[in-house]
Amino acid sequence: MEKQEQDGLLDGEFKYKKNIDGTINKRVVICTHCSKEFQFHRSNSTLKYHLNAKHAFVGAAASPSLRQTTLSERRPLGKSSLDKLTDNIAKWIAKDCRLLSIVEDKGFADVLKVASQDASYKPPARSTITIRIHELYETEKKKKEEALVHTECVALTGDHWTSLSNDNYLGVTAHLITEAWGLTSFALTIMKTEERHFAEACAEQFQTVARRWRIEEKVTTVGTDSARNMIAAARIMPFNHMPCTAHILQRCITVSLADSGFVTALAKCRKIVGHFKHSPANTAELNAEQVSLGRKQEPLAQDVPTRWNSTLEMVKRLIRNQTAVTATLDKQKHKLVLLTPPEWDKLQRLETLLEPCRYVTELLGGEAYVSCSVVLPAFCHLRRVMEVTDEDPAYVVRFKEKFKEDLASRQEHTNYAWLQIATALDPRFKDLRSVPKTDREAVWTTLAGMLHEDSPRRSHTAEEGPAKKRLSLLQMDSDSESEEEVQQDRAIQRYRAEPCTALEDCPLQWWAAHAGAHSQLARLARRYLATPASTVPCERLFSVAGHIVNKKRSALHSENVDKLVCLSNWLKDE
Repeated sequence: MEKQEQDGLLDGEFKYKKNIDGTINKRVVICTHCSKEFQFHRSNSTLKYHLNAKHAFVGAAASPSLRQTTLSERRPLGKSSLDKLTDNIAKWIAKDCRLLSIVEDKGFADVLKVASQDASYKPPARSTITIRIHELYETEKKKKEEALVHTECVALTGDHWTSLSNDNYLGVTAHLITEAWGLTSFALTIMKTEERHFAEACAEQFQTVARRWRIEEKVTTVGTDSARNMIAAARIMPFNHMPCTAHILQRCITVSLADSGFVTALAKCRKIVGHFKHSPANTAELNAEQVSLGRKQEPLAQDVPTRWNSTLEMVKRLIRNQTAVTATLDKQKHKLVLLTPPEWDKLQRLETLLEPCRYVTELLGGEAYVSCSVVLPAFCHLRRVMEVTDEDPAYVVRFKEKFKEDLASRQEHTNYAWLQIATALDPRFKDLRSVPKTDREAVWTTLAGMLHEDSPRRSHTAEEGPAKKRLSLLQMDSDSESEEEVQQDRAIQRYRAEPCTALEDCPLQWWAAHAGAHSQLARLARRYLATPASTVPCERLFSVAGHIVNKKRSALHSENVDKLVCLSNWLKDE
């Protein structure tokens, strides 16, 4: 009888509780697995949940309806989820320079099925991704246009690039300081050009870009390399020209090396590096020798004339691996002329000479921080480093003297006046120690004149009356300083009285905190400190373009190249 009454309790997983006198209490049941008591009112729901929660190995068989849903049983993605996934695929392709055909790859579809937990999911078609990329471009372009609308000054950098398919492009980047005193830069275009790179054509191309983005009245400087056509184009354009100081520095290094005693040693270095770079077997033997000496396996580097600091990198790697290189070559049959001990000593000295140049080049090539105001202090540092000492041998003396001479001659062709004002407006260098003492007061005088020109013109309305107009005219013709000029001189003096900040401090953060106290100078600081010192940002744009216009996409339309390069640049910080 007792057994028959318990048959309904999940096949004996629970049993009724017995009272002390041996009778059965049908209102309380006990779990046969954990002896836990439950109130029972002829409903098994609570008992089933207990089995699934505490005794899954039993609950799975007892109540299959309560088992967890498997991957194959997941519902298909909804429309909003599908649209969001498609948008992110398009954004990923544009941001990381992927091929559009990747959506047709079977492996890509399998990955998305697992990620979405939807076995029926199919990736969007190429045409859909193309449409989404065009929509994304328009959305991001509006954000950049809005940033340009809310700024007063914009600096440009530009250069030409030839693609794998032998098409010419002009890349242009914009640099500005936001209302919150943040330095930002982004690509404006990488525009295909059909004309020859004559000065008139180059000038018209830059002005066309400025008109398209409606910033003709806001452009302050245009940074280019020091090619003759670019210098001539800068004379035609109504903007200030800022030659790339990094190009200038690298050209000084090339000229100085050609007129020194390092030529023979460097020629031998190139032969030795080529011996290993052109033979996998030789490279394997060098790696084995490095391991036997307990050193890290490191390939040698060949210098390239168009690659900055590549000569220094070649020399440094050879010096680090001198023992391994010498031991490997001693075991091989070759026709190389090896470096002599004095030549190894020359390489050590050359590394010491070129290391400061590498540091300055990388410093001037940054776009995430203010670089224009660093040019004159950096050049001043290099001149001090290149001072001749009594311990210098003759070939080092020739290198240093040639370097200083060439740097001085090239510095005359930079926008020296702009660099001086930018240095004065940087609270780190406003003491102007990098400017000759005879020129320092002239810089502040020029800055005071700019404040006078930048001050709002007082208009004479009809309400002022003829008397006030005549008095103002008499004041303008007077030799005594006006009240406005006195205020401007006081503004300069207050700024000069401020202590210089540390070198590691950000000048824009200083201006954000002191813009209220120096409101007149703050406007000039936005104008001058936004200018980059080099065209490296544009060169980085061409690196992205090289990933996009590759062998598989050499026939890509120029409009699509423009949109993909710009999108990759705009989305890089997201």
